[in-house]
Amino acid sequence: MSKVVSLETLKNLFKDDMTIMIGGFLGCGTGEILIDSLIESGAKNLTIIGNDTSFVDKGIGRLIVNNQVKKVIASHIGTNAETGRLMNEGKLEVELSPQGTLIERVRAGGFGLGGILTPTGVGTLVEENKEKITVDDKEYLLELPLRADIALVKGSLVDTFGNTVYKGTTKNFNPMIAMASDLVIVEAEEVVEAGSLDKEMIMTPGVVVDYIIKEAK
Repeated sequence: MSKVVSLETLKNLFKDDMTIMIGGFLGCGTGEILIDSLIESGAKNLTIIGNDTSFVDKGIGRLIVNNQVKKVIASHIGTNAETGRLMNEGKLEVELSPQGTLIERVRAGGFGLGGILTPTGVGTLVEENKEKITVDDKEYLLELPLRADIALVKGSLVDTFGNTVYKGTTKNFNPMIAMASDLVIVEAEEVVEAGSLDKEMIMTPGVVVDYIIKEAK
């Protein structure tokens, strides 16, 4: 059965107070049609998990500008002045997590782990309010797993069952967030028939994908 649906189908999926993971690196590998749909839904008080908050006119940045986000968990916000302004005014909560730590927390959430141990951040502000664990006389921070209600994924080549291939750097966080969310929506650059993809190319298995949106040409 095909998982390709219309944008109208997504209209009622987005709710206030949801946690949503969004793939992409400065907008590269971010599904802008899915961002459009989330903006049109009007859902607010969202917690957004992603690598960064992109730019004011791209990807996650558009949600920030539209005042739909109450909290961001990301590795950096420096390319979006609006994120910094809202944070400094106390209107947006920002949790900064080192990039490697962030993706490992997502991986832990996707694979049922209780967290990860990392030396990154020990002795800095990053360790504030976190448990420290000593292993072989070395201190580590216990970083807790991350999961989301919905993942918005951008795929290059997707079959109608949801098996997904990413081209080049568009892969970034996308495969990991697809494993760490209760519902997964893929925006596809190109859709092909189920079973037509080379199995060795598949990076996200269709079994975890719920809906596919075809990118307009």
